[in-house]
Amino acid sequence: MNNLKHLQRLQKIHQLVKTENTGTPEELAKKLHISQRLTYLLLEQLRELEAPLLFNRRTKTYYYKRSFELNINISIQVMADDKLVQIYAGRSLANYLNSLQGSCSRPSYLSYLKTKLDVAG
Repeated sequence: MNNLKHLQRLQKIHQLVKTENTGTPEELAKKLHISQRLTYLLLEQLRELEAPLLFNRRTKTYYYKRSFELNINISIQVMADDKLVQIYAGRSLANYLNSLQGSCSRPSYLSYLKTKLDVAG
């Protein structure tokens, strides 16, 4: 569930930056109920996603230098007895599975799941 919380925080920061309502890093951390260090890490991750993120010292808020959108789609797939039982919130998580899979005990899981997603879609 930490990955889900992390994605939710990224989405929240994106919305605040888009509306130029972040405040200082300290204020942003308070809005998100997280540490300043984690706030800086999330801002850095936005930059790694090529977000044109800048800070305005006069208004004391982060903003995007040019148009930028961040769409996060979260999908939950239920597997039972090697069968795809249900998909919640779409099926666009296939690219994230590679990064979230980690050290899975079943190496063919990804190819199996992608095959099932292609059949279901």
